[in-house]
Amino acid sequence: MHLSVVSKILGVLLMLFSMLAYLPSMLVSLLYGDGELSSFGAALFITFSTGFILWLLTWRAAKELRTRDGFLIVTLFWSVLGTFGSLPFYFSAELPLSITDAVFESISGLSTTGATVIVGLESLPKSLLFYRAQLQWLGGMGIVALAVAVLPMLGIGGMQLYRAESPGPVKNDNLVPRLAETAKALWYIYLALTGACALAYWAAGMSFFDAICHSFATVAIGGFSNYDASLGHFDSATISLIATVFMVIAGGNFALHFTAWRMHSVRQYLRDPEFKFYLTFLLVLSAVTSIVLYTSDTYSGVDSLVHGIFQSVSIATTTGFTTEDFSQWPSFLPYVLIYASIVGACAGSTGGGMKVIRILLILKQGLREVQRLIHPNSIIPIKLGNTLVPDRIIEAVWGFFAVYVMVFLALLLALLTTGLDVVTAFSAVGAAINNLGPGLEGVSQNYSLLSDPAKWILCFAMLLGRLEIFTLLVLFLPMFWRR
Repeated sequence: MHLSVVSKILGVLLMLFSMLAYLPSMLVSLLYGDGELSSFGAALFITFSTGFILWLLTWRAAKELRTRDGFLIVTLFWSVLGTFGSLPFYFSAELPLSITDAVFESISGLSTTGATVIVGLESLPKSLLFYRAQLQWLGGMGIVALAVAVLPMLGIGGMQLYRAESPGPVKNDNLVPRLAETAKALWYIYLALTGACALAYWAAGMSFFDAICHSFATVAIGGFSNYDASLGHFDSATISLIATVFMVIAGGNFALHFTAWRMHSVRQYLRDPEFKFYLTFLLVLSAVTSIVLYTSDTYSGVDSLVHGIFQSVSIATTTGFTTEDFSQWPSFLPYVLIYASIVGACAGSTGGGMKVIRILLILKQGLREVQRLIHPNSIIPIKLGNTLVPDRIIEAVWGFFAVYVMVFLALLLALLTTGLDVVTAFSAVGAAINNLGPGLEGVSQNYSLLSDPAKWILCFAMLLGRLEIFTLLVLFLPMFWRR
């Protein structure tokens, strides 16, 4: 393992992060005169200086990255940048947060979870609100993707980073011949969606500032809002519809978006098995939720449809926006929605959860085992569309599912030891590891009342979810550190 190269790249990422995250927020602070300029200035100085020192000590290191180096860099990226990202929250005089709360808020933003410990968002300085949204936007696509486009110019290969960032089954790994061009193409799509979403929100009645912040959180599948009531603050069916459309798009595979754009055809979506299953799942979930809300007289006909569709898409894609407190909805709905977040969005999207393609493959494998009970000697292949899926991929998916369940149970037991009730602990783990945000009972509104140990456990869960478990857990194996 080339620790000198790892330190050099981490230094570059810290310097890059300090510029991308803090400078725009400083500009917003100057524009609104909210008094937070010194907080962001101090954070910029500390983060950039640390990165510069790491780079200066290792700038001559020029070895090619290995796969293990990539896993370490990606893990350090999310954990270290999540920690440094807490500095503006901690330094702010208007937001007296402890170290634990500041780190929790930062990691929640960067991992696009959207869980918050802040109460009274409306009274926050504009620059901090913008910074929260921007953390999610940068984390959504991953600064790693941007770094992949930059690092080749520094003489450092980036393929290992790209693989470590997406260890699961992801289609179309090479969209264009060069990886740097791939990263740029994905960022162009990301920027275009963000701009279109912001303009739509603005046209629907949001202020320009709110439109930008909420477009960041929507396209990033993050869920941070500028208001305690989330999108429910606006009380607008039009805004809910706009959010729903862009959440569905952002929850799709960005590689598929690129292919459809390059081919100038929406048929690419109709040919993709994962995207078709994704849409079907959202439609069925929305229909069930709307019907239960209507038959239980929770809302009238139109309101049942609006709230049912919006909340189903928001939770299933792991965005976490809310218009109503869904934890108070009747019957089984709150639990169904939490379970839906386990499925999550498509692979290669900004969403969380297990990913739709894994669930689809698990269902196909389950069906194959049932068929083998009837025909024990038959050879039944598993296909995605016309593509044969190798058994090695099926084994990897089942392995991921097994580890996911074991990690979920371990985190649940850990939270229960902090004194939480079962429902709160269960939903908090699900909301964190699936990068969802809102939960049930004690975490339905925010996470401010949790103890510090519980918040650190959930920070670890958020990182596990963002790194799809294996990328982080592999660092705890002795084999990883052996020569």
